Amino acid sequence: MNERILLIDDHTLFRAGLRDLLTRRKIEVVADVGNGSEGVKIIDDEQLDIVLLDMRMPEMDGISVLKVIKAAHPDLPVAMLTTSSDESDLVGALRNGAQGYLLKDMEPDDLVVALRDIISGKTVVAPDLAPVLASAVQGDNQEKAEKEDPFAVLTPREFEILTLLAEGQSNKVIARNLGISDGTVKLHVKAILRKLNISSRITAAVMAVEHGVKKSPITMPPKRVL
Repeated sequence: MNERILLIDDHTLFRAGLRDLLTRRKIEVVADVGNGSEGVKIIDDEQLDIVLLDMRMPEMDGISVLKVIKAAHPDLPVAMLTTSSDESDLVGALRNGAQGYLLKDMEPDDLVVALRDIISGKTVVAPDLAPVLASAVQGDNQEKAEKEDPFAVLTPREFEILTLLAEGQSNKVIARNLGISDGTVKLHVKAILRKLNISSRITAAVMAVEHGVKKSPITMPPKRVL
């Protein structure tokens, strides 16, 4: 049985060419329409295997259409087909339920394989966008880490000094314990306050205690950012 697909794209010539391409590869194009509102109406009336959706369209953009589709048909696979390699578009599409983010300059056979993979339950991103996706994931992980651990922005040495601040040690005592100069300790303390967005070493010490930092100069939490 041929896969059944709906095309939503505001470029008439592109839709015509894509319809021909897919039909020749045994994918049934149920309809091709130029705007999201018309596409949503068709989805309500047809049994589809996938929707192929443009990102940039007048009236309703691709993300808006995606949200409407997913709200009414959460199990229907939707793949974005676009010229945009922008990280915010890619992340926005995936976060709003798209199972695919494909580029219009993909090779025809690669596009067909990707569509069938998506229909089978996989999430597919165009290979050219792998670096963009990796950057987005890294940024998300960093943001999450900082929210979970406010000290993730500190270097190992800065965190070590923070633990000593939490014990109430002065700069001179910290310098002696670590075998560094008073001036170096002062620079590290300034960096700690700046990174934690606070104004005093007392506040830093309180934060350390509140977040369960152990009072030991050799305690190092996992996954510190250097």
